[in-house]
Amino acid sequence: MQSQLDKGRAFRGLHEREGAFVIPNPWDVGSARLLAGLGFEALATTSAGFARSIGKTDYRTSRDEVLEHAKSLCASVDVPISADLENGFGDAPERAAETIRLAAAAGLVGGSIEDSTGRPEAPQYELSHAIERVRAAVEAARAQPFPFTLTARAENFFTGKPDLADTIRRLQGYQEAGADVLYAPLLPTAGDIRTVIASVDRPLNVLLGPRELLTVGELAALGVKRISLGSVLASVASGALLRAAREMLAHGTFGFARDAARGTEIDELIARGAGRP
Repeated sequence: MQSQLDKGRAFRGLHEREGAFVIPNPWDVGSARLLAGLGFEALATTSAGFARSIGKTDYRTSRDEVLEHAKSLCASVDVPISADLENGFGDAPERAAETIRLAAAAGLVGGSIEDSTGRPEAPQYELSHAIERVRAAVEAARAQPFPFTLTARAENFFTGKPDLADTIRRLQGYQEAGADVLYAPLLPTAGDIRTVIASVDRPLNVLLGPRELLTVGELAALGVKRISLGSVLASVASGALLRAAREMLAHGTFGFARDAARGTEIDELIARGAGRP
């Protein structure tokens, strides 16, 4: 297994090379090993995918649950893993910093801190406070004995405040606070992505691409560095289960079985992802 230092360097290197890379989001050890076995160079957790895998809804898991899940993923595959750490599981900058320290102790080499409060009446932190939270998280990341890649997220479009100018102000503030990667989930168009990239000087992560679902090559041409999928893969898997269950209930048929992956292929990829021959 690679050391955490090697994984941290490898993950940082993915952001420094030419082009864009996809960082898919497993929701359990099995899906992590399948993705690693297929050859993805890094993985990221999904807060919604993990929550649903244990019978909860998004933002209803505790920090301890999230970090224990991340620890199990880090121990299961030999590729770098970054985590969706929500808002750091608390309002105070000190809480965000503590979450980064605990994330590093769990084996993670990256993590994101978002500016969403979880409160409908004020869905995002006031900008100066949000910047202080990122600055505290960055300081905790820099204190680690390996490169911990800190991603700062501006949640405007995700929380129903689709203000591109404010998104850019926030990302610029987080950049000045020292964030390594910037992320504004759900930017709606290629033009919006291009505008954001022209306004910052850090690698930009996008969530799957805008509404038109651009390809990896098209996103790379815009200047995107990292493409994550959030809970999409977990939702695709749940969609297949729901379609199969509804077919059985409604028709008493089993046509869905034709789309099942072969057990031998699954086992081979899991073994490869675990580093076994």
